[in-house]
Amino acid sequence: MTLPITFSPEIAAARANGTPIVALESTIITHGMPFPQNVETAMRVEAEIRAHGATPATIAVMDHRILVGLTESDLMALGQASSVAKLSRADLAACLASGDTGATTVAATMICARLAGIETFATGGIGGVHRGADTSFDISADLSELAETAVTVVAAGAKAILDLPKTLEYLETRGVPVIAFGQDDFPAFWSCSSGLRAPLRMDSAAQIAAAHLMRTRLGLPGGQLVANPIPVEAEIPRDEITPHIEAALSEAKAKGIAAKSVTPFLLQRIYELTAGRSLLANIALVLSNARLASAISHEIALQRSKT
Repeated sequence: MTLPITFSPEIAAARANGTPIVALESTIITHGMPFPQNVETAMRVEAEIRAHGATPATIAVMDHRILVGLTESDLMALGQASSVAKLSRADLAACLASGDTGATTVAATMICARLAGIETFATGGIGGVHRGADTSFDISADLSELAETAVTVVAAGAKAILDLPKTLEYLETRGVPVIAFGQDDFPAFWSCSSGLRAPLRMDSAAQIAAAHLMRTRLGLPGGQLVANPIPVEAEIPRDEITPHIEAALSEAKAKGIAAKSVTPFLLQRIYELTAGRSLLANIALVLSNARLASAISHEIALQRSKT
């Protein structure tokens, strides 16, 4: 049966030419930033990937199709759309069947990227184990997807609003390689360090690509999480951002905000509490992740060509 995938002209050309492709999620556009910064940032990230010799493939669902690569008009429409579904593994197929518009989370982007033959994905930060998960059972599907879908995901760690020790523990239990890039500590999204040591460290895109290809040779399921710290000049240090995170979490609890609404609420409140500084940090880390993902995608293609 033919897959419901539509490749943009740019992606179709990259596939024909063998140009490395880097997947990008679309919830950062619909649920992560306000308009017009969301579209401007998406275009900047795509431009950064092109500048480093790869092709960006922003992924979304529209009109019963998985769109792999969005045109500028698609990005503008998505960035201003209302009532866009936030898609994960559980609701991806339902959205496709209904014909609704959906933006892909990390989990859904990984699924779509794998279907499209894309092995590298750049995002901001992954979801994880939410605080209080021992009673709420609120654990992001991103974590189980990393254990099942063979895509290397470059992120600035997990979002700092989460329970990071439990997130790392869950990933270890599911056998997901967590690789800190260029440092020993696991980064915490807006901050270079979470204060937690990462299970693995690698210092080059070539090492990460080699590990990706070795997992394929061994037949191991799942992908890799590459934890790329935010550039030092853009970070909000942990001791500075923590009080804002705690205040936002308290507000969310008081207002009864739960499930998929939690993360967008917390990110918006932290944006307000930091007077917009968190957004600037978010943009910087996504651009950095795009650069590293581009390098990894090149290395995967290069090393595969030599085998």
